[in-house]
Amino acid sequence: MGKLAGGIFGKVAGLAVLLTLAACTATGPLAVSPSPQTRPSGLVAPPLTPELATRSDASRALSLHFQRVQNDLLARGLLRTDGGGPDTTFTDTILARNFVRIALFDEFVATPTGLRAQPTISRLRRWEQPVRFVVEFGATVPEDQRREDIQSVGTFVSRLSQVTSEPMSMSDTNPNFHVLILNEDDRFGYEGQLRALVPGIDDTSVQAFMDLPRDTLCLVLAFSEGGSPQYSKAVALIRGEHPDLMRLACIHEELAQGLGLANDSPRARPSIFNDDEEFGLLTTHDELLLKMLYDDRLQTGMTAAVAAPIARVIATELMNNGPA
Repeated sequence: MGKLAGGIFGKVAGLAVLLTLAACTATGPLAVSPSPQTRPSGLVAPPLTPELATRSDASRALSLHFQRVQNDLLARGLLRTDGGGPDTTFTDTILARNFVRIALFDEFVATPTGLRAQPTISRLRRWEQPVRFVVEFGATVPEDQRREDIQSVGTFVSRLSQVTSEPMSMSDTNPNFHVLILNEDDRFGYEGQLRALVPGIDDTSVQAFMDLPRDTLCLVLAFSEGGSPQYSKAVALIRGEHPDLMRLACIHEELAQGLGLANDSPRARPSIFNDDEEFGLLTTHDELLLKMLYDDRLQTGMTAAVAAPIARVIATELMNNGPA
C-alpha cells in the first residue's frame, strides 16, 4: 500500500494541539451521514437515495487503481492477516526498541509549506479519557459498504479496548474519535466539516486532509488541548474507494496510531507500523505495543529517556507471559 503510516507532533492555532499524521500509501459537494442527534448509536448508516449515490469518473478510476494495488500486494505475499508466526519471532529487547521508536518518535514535522518526513523524538502521548468512536460516511459511499465498515470498526474498537484495558466504545453521544470514510467526491467539499469537528484546527492539518496525494491511502489527525500530551480528539480519514482488505488495513492502522503509536519503523516486524506493507492487520507484536503504551507505569508526557528503561521492564514481563 505504499506508505502505511507516520506521525507528526505539532501545535494547532487556538486548540494547542498534538497532531498525529498516519498516512497509508499505494483522487461535487459533500454530504455526510445525519448528525449524531438523528442517528442512533453511531452504528446504523442511513439509506442512500439514487441521486446521492452517484460517483464521479475520477472516483471510479481510483477504485480500479486501488484494486490493482491490492492485487499486486497480495500477489507478492504482502498484506498478511495472520498476525505473525514462526517466521517473525521477536525478543523482549526488540519489542522494547520498537516501542520507543514507534511511540516516542514522530515521522513528520510541520513546516510553513506543509509536512516533511523527518523522524523526530517526542513525548509519550495517549488518551486519558474514554475514547468514543463514531463512523461517518460521504454521500457517495454505498449502503452495503457502510454496513461492512461499521461492523469492521466496531469489532476493532472492541479489540482495542480489550488489549489496552481502556474504555473505548462506539457512540454518537459526544464522540471524540471520528472515523470518516469518504470517496474523493465527498472529501473535496469536506473542509468546513473538518473545521467544525476540530475548532481551531491549523491550516497545516487541514492541508494534510484536503491535499491528499493518490499514494496516501489514509491518515489520522490526533489533537490535545492546552499543549497537553493527552489526546482529546482524533479524526481518521479512510478512502472509500479502497477494496475491502485495504479499507480494513487502513482502519486497523489509523485507529491504532490515533491511540498514540504515531511513528513507523522499518525494523518493526511483525507489525503494521512498517512501510513495507508485509502485514495488513494488527499483529500480536502490535497488541503488545498497545499494552505497553497504556501500562500505568508509563506516564503521559514522558520523554524517551525516562520511558525507555520502563518500557524494557514491561516488554520483558509481557514476553515472559508466553511465546511471541
